[in-house]
Amino acid sequence: MSARQAGRRRFIKEGAALAGLAAAAPAVGAQTLVSGSSRTHVPGGPHGQAEHPLEFGERSRFVRARRIPITQVGHADMHGDPNGYDAMTPIDQLTGTITPADLHYVSQHQNAPEDIDPRKHRLLISGMVDRPLIFTLDELKRLPSVSRIHYIECIANRPSARDQTLNQVCGMVACSEWTGVLLSVLLEEAGVQDGVTWVLGESADKVGLGTNIPFPKAMDDVIVAYGQNGEPVRPHQGFPLRLVVPGFEGKYHVKWLKQVRALDRPYPTYWEQSHFTNYPHRGPLSYYLEQGPKSVITFPAAGRDPLERGFNMISGLAWSGCGAVSRVEVSTDGGQTWKDAEIEGPALRVAFTRFQLPWTWDGQETVLLSRCIDDQDQVQPTAEEHSAFWAHARPPHGNPIQPWRITSDGRIHNAF
Repeated sequence: MSARQAGRRRFIKEGAALAGLAAAAPAVGAQTLVSGSSRTHVPGGPHGQAEHPLEFGERSRFVRARRIPITQVGHADMHGDPNGYDAMTPIDQLTGTITPADLHYVSQHQNAPEDIDPRKHRLLISGMVDRPLIFTLDELKRLPSVSRIHYIECIANRPSARDQTLNQVCGMVACSEWTGVLLSVLLEEAGVQDGVTWVLGESADKVGLGTNIPFPKAMDDVIVAYGQNGEPVRPHQGFPLRLVVPGFEGKYHVKWLKQVRALDRPYPTYWEQSHFTNYPHRGPLSYYLEQGPKSVITFPAAGRDPLERGFNMISGLAWSGCGAVSRVEVSTDGGQTWKDAEIEGPALRVAFTRFQLPWTWDGQETVLLSRCIDDQDQVQPTAEEHSAFWAHARPPHGNPIQPWRITSDGRIHNAF
């Protein structure tokens, strides 16, 4: 028998077997997932919902990635939500540079507003404009849109000697793809008047949280976002609309956005005056805006399994509020020497950038450090440089170099 005849006979035989399976298969609208000798029936109901143990679209039960409630770690810098909605991103569980929406950190002064009906929600563009405008969500979606990847970082995301794990040190930052309309499009349509120098974004939350943004920034790259990572912005991220202000502190990214006012000067809200702008050495209305270059080694890092001797791939994240990451340097000897890490993929502007460096650990105690240099030639400062720059003020951006101490038994500790 020729190879061609044998192949044809095998095809006919296997085709008959498959036909038999098809005849015995469940009714249309259901499918059976086969893995080894076990099968999980997935009904094809109108909502595509699956039976336990395989929840359709859910992570595997072996994947432990969950946001970390602030109440579990007692983060002293946070106001603390009584229902535990304030939560950290599990940085140690992330891969790549995009943070899934349900793992994005949450920080808010009050509970999220009750469910906002997107059909009833309105965005008002007002203040010093020729034509005050009111937009529905559908109207915004008919305008030209952009999709851009940007990180958002809370003011509380800073190294501290009290923190014991990577997530506690750096869990209040995340990076997503944001989709929406540039704020400049809406302001231009309203006709901004001469003399406008600031805009005020206001929230529909229970305390009317709002922040002032310099007008040039508002006309540059600020997004009125209705999408995050390919789906509508989730409720605790500001559904149906939020501001995304690339490179500025998290407080500027107003959630549940209801109004943008064009102004001739900043009009600080209650929360700005009491929490964000009262720096005695700079005056009561001092604003700190772009965040400087920052990086953190995510492996090895405190809170993870002990390090094994031999070959290891050091990995981490870097970002800058002033532009793109240009270089990341890593030291494996406590800062005595530095090596250029490899940048993984393109370094996007105001976004997470992955870096890595191969390293063979000999089992001796040491300290690992990383420092980011952005495309503005700004260098991430040491703790001493950071402290000297901010003098006696509580700095609004915590970007000093984060050190990890590795002991001879492989355990990793925060050495800040």
